[in-house]
Amino acid sequence: MKILAIVDSDSYLKWGAAALARMDGERSLVIVETPTLPSPAQRAAAVEGFDGVDAEPPVVSLSALRALAKGMQPDVVLLSLRGPLIRVVLREVLAVSERRPVFVSGLPGISYPATRKALTFRSQVDVILLHSRREIQAFTEVAESMGLEQRFGLARLPFLEHPDDDVAVDAPARDEIVFAVQAKVPRYRGERLRILGWLAETARSHPDYRVVVKLRAVAGEAQTHREYHPYDVLLDELEDRPENLVVESGSMSYHLERAAGLVTVSSTALIEAVSLGIPGIALSDFGVSRRLINPVFEGSGLLQSSEELIAGHFRKPDAQWLDDNYFHPAAANDWLDIVANLVAERERHDIPLRKLAMGRAGGRLRYVWDRKRALGALDRSVSGYVALAIGYPARSVYLSVRRVVRLAKRRRNPQRVTPAMASATMAPPILDDPASRSRNTIGTSTIGSPESNTRMVISIWNE
Repeated sequence: MKILAIVDSDSYLKWGAAALARMDGERSLVIVETPTLPSPAQRAAAVEGFDGVDAEPPVVSLSALRALAKGMQPDVVLLSLRGPLIRVVLREVLAVSERRPVFVSGLPGISYPATRKALTFRSQVDVILLHSRREIQAFTEVAESMGLEQRFGLARLPFLEHPDDDVAVDAPARDEIVFAVQAKVPRYRGERLRILGWLAETARSHPDYRVVVKLRAVAGEAQTHREYHPYDVLLDELEDRPENLVVESGSMSYHLERAAGLVTVSSTALIEAVSLGIPGIALSDFGVSRRLINPVFEGSGLLQSSEELIAGHFRKPDAQWLDDNYFHPAAANDWLDIVANLVAERERHDIPLRKLAMGRAGGRLRYVWDRKRALGALDRSVSGYVALAIGYPARSVYLSVRRVVRLAKRRRNPQRVTPAMASATMAPPILDDPASRSRNTIGTSTIGSPESNTRMVISIWNE
């Protein structure tokens, strides 16, 4: 079985490499060149330790990827990509396939609560990999509400092992308290400064430990999601910074080997720590919400305040929570069987391609628009700029009309309006920094030069 894994950003590279390592067959992994291309250091850290994955995965353009797929004719294509790029790459592979391959996709890290957007972007793939019973249930409900017949496969998060209660967290080598940084969470500058203040106080309270702010990227490196207020920059504003409060990057697995405890808001690194028996804390000071991506930790016992962090009171999760969230028995995983069965079915007869849930209008111009939106400045075609100049005004008009129609319907049926529904019809809130402010108003901007349009593409797309 020939398997081609196609990845793009840092987190999707790590997830795709780990998933590919668990598959049997002739395996290849390539990185598509996009505006979020990981640096060489990020690439090396993401693929470290995965069997069957090159230590230096090749970076290819979209046209080179097309040529590779034509020559390889893969049986399975693993699309470990951000949403908007999936439909673009899928079309390129289909265009050169003698028989269409089985398409597999998924989401790296915590994917709860389930979202319609995640399913919309992946509606054409044959199976979506999820990592807990709770996620399967949540995404099934969302798919049914959208009228989609989507197949889901249960998989252990690829880089996890079973929790080991015998891990010696108090061993002499475990001299770090690790804070796992996230690009999107929390979003506001003031919240991030509060976290740094708590970490500084933790460092003062535990002088025998290094308190490590573990970055996903350093200055100049791209990430899956844009980070407006990097911690390494904010740390320079911290007064009376303890010497044992440090900033480091590199592989998370290296820091977990030394961690006596891990703290985060909602990073998947906390799940990794749990798998190694390392106690942790998911900070609850900012509340529990979809925005913070932390409802999954409800009932785990890991949601704790900054006071518990400063005191060094790290926790291990509840056993029942483990079973429902990411640590189900290995025998429950069915994704490899599902993929194998789909490949066998493909050998017997052609499998029809699923329809796109949204984004079908526009014909050839829509295809060009999708490509330009995904590749940004890397797509230098005239057709891309034409699609951009036509597409953004058309999209702005469409969204405005849709908003007016929804408001009109709700005014006719006021008893059905809920606070959540009402907020969904409003413009996004203005954030507390100029970069976010300009980004939230960009949808109503006029179309300018090709260069400014490219910047708008990169700014708007944050999936």
